[in-house]
Amino acid sequence: MTLLAILARRLLHIAATVVLVALLIFALMHFLPGDPVLMLLGERATDASIAQMRHAMGFDRTVLEQFWEFLLHMTTLQFGDSITMRVPVVSLIRDRLPVTLMLTGMAMMLALLIAVPLAFVAALRQGGIADAVIRVISQVSLSMPVFYIGLILLITLAAGLRWFPVGGIGNGFLEDIYYLFLPALTLALSLSAILLRNLRESLIEVLHAEYVSFATAKGLMRRTVLGRHVLRNAWISTITLLGLHIGSLVGGAVITETVFAVPGVGRLMIDSIFSRDYAVVQGLTMVLAVMVSVVFLAVDALQAMLDPRVGA
Repeated sequence: MTLLAILARRLLHIAATVVLVALLIFALMHFLPGDPVLMLLGERATDASIAQMRHAMGFDRTVLEQFWEFLLHMTTLQFGDSITMRVPVVSLIRDRLPVTLMLTGMAMMLALLIAVPLAFVAALRQGGIADAVIRVISQVSLSMPVFYIGLILLITLAAGLRWFPVGGIGNGFLEDIYYLFLPALTLALSLSAILLRNLRESLIEVLHAEYVSFATAKGLMRRTVLGRHVLRNAWISTITLLGLHIGSLVGGAVITETVFAVPGVGRLMIDSIFSRDYAVVQGLTMVLAVMVSVVFLAVDALQAMLDPRVGA
């Protein structure tokens, strides 16, 4: 199976996933307790004003009609207006999404920068002191929740030593990197521990493979053997694991943005859920679902390029 055929099949899966997510979002938001109209107008609202608002928001239509209209609007990115902020949902997402994308991108880069070198050290010194220390540190990082890691970094590095700001966002690209470093490091520590353990096991397995011994016997430089033969083959399972944890990384961003007061889509999601802002929650969830699906597509393509057997 060619790479193009693999991508076409994954696109069909993404389309089915988006429709299913839309159905689940619509069902959950409409069957949860609480009335957004009453929350918007207040308890002293008259029956006439409540009926008028329900008609304006489309709540007086049947469930099937509301869902069909939601699907039609979703295809054109018309998620309506926010109930509480009275602005288009698309504009809210457009303003907040770059911050979350930058945060998750920095977290992935930091996780790889932490995991890859430490995994190499642990694999090359299997059973030694360095290997034991690295595994203990990764186990400690895995055992702590994301919000707890964020609070520790916030108290020590931001509030205590004042090396970093306690929250918010900067006024430019470089300032944004500075402001988002601690939130990104919070996400990266948990993810890097998972990647480290997986990559270490893969490296140990590949290091004992016959083709690696043959390449070493041919007289190839150790750097060439580790980079071209060992890392290339051990990297495949780690790439897959990284793709599978993209969803949890986005979910962790929701908590991290709240802890560090980062104005991203995660914090917007939390605020919208508490205020029963249906339009914002639906729009954000759909955008995040599409984002994660696209990342899965990119991971599948990268895996197929690294391992031709995937398309066989």
